[in-house]
Amino acid sequence: MIKLPKLDLYQDRINNFLQEKINQLPVNDPKLLEAMEYGLLIGGKRMRPYLAYITAETLNVSLDDVDGIAAALECIHAYSLLHDELPAMDNDDLRRGKPTCHIMFDEATAILAGDSLQTLAFDIIANHNFSDKVKTKQICLIQQLAKASGYQGMCGGQALDLSATNKLISLQDLETLHSLKTGALLQASVLMTAECSLEVSSSHKQALALFAQLIGLAYQVRDDIIDITSTEDQLGKPAGSDLAANKSTYPSLLGLDGAQKKADDLFSQSLQALATLPYNTQNLEKFATFIVNRTH
Repeated sequence: MIKLPKLDLYQDRINNFLQEKINQLPVNDPKLLEAMEYGLLIGGKRMRPYLAYITAETLNVSLDDVDGIAAALECIHAYSLLHDELPAMDNDDLRRGKPTCHIMFDEATAILAGDSLQTLAFDIIANHNFSDKVKTKQICLIQQLAKASGYQGMCGGQALDLSATNKLISLQDLETLHSLKTGALLQASVLMTAECSLEVSSSHKQALALFAQLIGLAYQVRDDIIDITSTEDQLGKPAGSDLAANKSTYPSLLGLDGAQKKADDLFSQSLQALATLPYNTQNLEKFATFIVNRTH
């Protein structure tokens, strides 16, 4: 598998930043704070922060500015997992090979930990020590985060996913679902970072948005493939969980070979979007390659 440039460096950077944010919180309720830390720092690939950081490199944006964006996105992602894992949603007992938050603690604590991580995301953006040229963009960044994480983005996609359970939906409906559920935060990783540059034109932002949208879909197609081709040890959670939950997936609609061709087509289109940009997009291209070839 392709090795992502500076992955370890950026994982350490965001983990240290997130740990610092948790450490700065007053201990009002020790159990809730412990659950927040568990849900946020249990592990994970940190793909959204990584995408934000390599976009910053591409666009010559300060990494210090992007720390706040990357941390906020990861808080939103972590909160979504804590809630998705609940019995009322996906009912998962394992995440990354460890007990899910509601198993480790209890359902009420997991709900509150998710709520707290969601609001922590906006607290980070509102209070991050952005450079002077980016401070004027904070309201815009908050607006982008809200759109990507709420009804118009991730939460809306999760609702569509729940309503599609035990139903056969069209390929177009499946793409809409995942563009919101998975793609919105990945797209925000790119666009919120691009917002920190005064030099990126609107047409270049559109090309970046298209790249992120395509790679977000490819990410989900590959996720669906991995769900039925990998083992529980590789996934850190039960394999075949989507099939067991009777969800529409790309392999169920297109077959395994058809799903892989779909991922490959999305990958090719994402590279075409990058080719229109006057920047060194090599690391973004490697990220796209990683997404469609990963095995877990």
